[in-house]
Amino acid sequence: MTTEMNRRRFVACFSSLGLGTTLMPGALAAIANDAPTVTVEMIDAAQKIAGLSFTPAEQEALLERLNGERSPLKGFEAIRAAGLGNDTAPALVFNPVPPGKAIPKGESSMAPSDVNVSMPSTDEELAFLPATHLGRLVARRDVKPTELTKLYLARLKKYDPVLHCVISLTEDIATAQAKRADEEIAAGTYRGPLHGIPWGAKDLLAVRGTKTTWGATPYKEQRIDTDATVYTRLTEAGAVLVAKLSMGALASGDRWFGARTRNPWNTEQGSSGSSAGPGAATAAGLVGFAIGTETRGSIISPATRNGVAGLRPTYGRVSRYGAMALSWSMDKIGPMCRSAEDCALVFDAIRGPDGKDNTLFDVPFVWDGGRDVRELRVGYLRSAFDEIEDDPENADRVARQRATQRNNREALDVIRSLGVELEPFDLPDVPSDAIGFILTTESAAAFDDLTLEGDLDSMKAPPEESRWPESFRSARFVPAVEYIQANRLRMRIMEQVDEALGDLDAFIGSNLGLTNLTGHPEVSVPGGFFEGTPTSLRFTGKLFGEAEILLLAHAYQSKTDHHQKHPTL
Repeated sequence: MTTEMNRRRFVACFSSLGLGTTLMPGALAAIANDAPTVTVEMIDAAQKIAGLSFTPAEQEALLERLNGERSPLKGFEAIRAAGLGNDTAPALVFNPVPPGKAIPKGESSMAPSDVNVSMPSTDEELAFLPATHLGRLVARRDVKPTELTKLYLARLKKYDPVLHCVISLTEDIATAQAKRADEEIAAGTYRGPLHGIPWGAKDLLAVRGTKTTWGATPYKEQRIDTDATVYTRLTEAGAVLVAKLSMGALASGDRWFGARTRNPWNTEQGSSGSSAGPGAATAAGLVGFAIGTETRGSIISPATRNGVAGLRPTYGRVSRYGAMALSWSMDKIGPMCRSAEDCALVFDAIRGPDGKDNTLFDVPFVWDGGRDVRELRVGYLRSAFDEIEDDPENADRVARQRATQRNNREALDVIRSLGVELEPFDLPDVPSDAIGFILTTESAAAFDDLTLEGDLDSMKAPPEESRWPESFRSARFVPAVEYIQANRLRMRIMEQVDEALGDLDAFIGSNLGLTNLTGHPEVSVPGGFFEGTPTSLRFTGKLFGEAEILLLAHAYQSKTDHHQKHPTL
């Protein structure tokens, strides 16, 4: 073992206990001799970081324990030697359901709206149709899956140099899947509304025979010999994979090792992230739909920026098997589409237990596109409509916020016109920001190999310019006790949010930091425009309330045309 490797392991070892090792020549000397020893000076530095104050006697006792045979440090080498990688989940499983709350039961059903669509006169019009419309054309044999696949592959090749939304085309897979769909449909075998519809996967979903790069330099050539459950289920539904789409490096932002993914409405802007490629490709008519993931905003944010419908399901609804892990207790997978009902169709295809991800719930999904929206109990987040204060240093941001608020006030009127009674609603005032380090601590564990092997800084240069290196390193100074305490506070917050929601089915508004911690579902749809780019209207639901928020969004879209507009490239 080299001296440098000893140094890295020693730093990681004591950092994970909250024991600082910088500016400690005695510790470095011990490392050089391959015999690390904890000192009083280390304990003193560590307790300052952790906000503790041990007496000299307590420090001496702690010193004896940490350097003794029963030291917790003894097991660290064995843990690292186990080669846990990114795909081994913790034994502790997060459950978003507060104690005593019933989980929905019953049978699932799917009753899409009656779509009346005619074959467009141009390929451009065809490319921008929602998946619900494309599916109807395929079912009627007005267009073949191979024809759609050639159209979308051509558009991906044409516009990716502008948008930088493709990490790799999956042309061979797409050609074979589309040919099979043609043959099955011609023979009278129709798998359902996604049969023959081309789609794109965020490049953290493993697909055999393709690279799965996670958008990050250390993994540019990575191949994973498995198929993600989401890919398997969409393949079983007859969908056609045409591309692995860009994501921010290790699921942060819209910058990856190839470029910065662009917003098709304004290519001077980034696409937001981390589901940057799925958002841009869907908005630009380069795929029929896409799959994104969210840990703390990575579906909703790019759906907002790109003006598409993005659904973040309840935690535990869609299998993460075969997907990169960022935060085991917060990661969710969901569809990014051109309409709310598209999201319902795709969600129905990918949801449910698979025997591989042990966080999943077997909960019914009942979709009826014709259901009376007046049955829903809906609130609106009072704070989302409060007057926005001036901020001269961020005038552009304030102008967009005010435009979004104006558009959303108009949306409230549209929803009221549907016969929905809206009641003001307040989320509880809880310290959710204080426990945001749950995400960064879990992500540091998920990518521990990068920290130990010294590969983090390869992501810091343009175009990635990733903030993960500092995040992963700083997360090692979070004491294990505080991580557990944060999750205990999380339970209290979950209970407070559940109590505040009461018997509401949904509320109009969003709090990404809070509801990603509690596991609640959310959908974003375009609610208008400001200076030529979309603004978003967001609906947050009760746990397992995907059908209700999608119905509300679908009803809104039946009375508006924001989602029918598309960018000109």
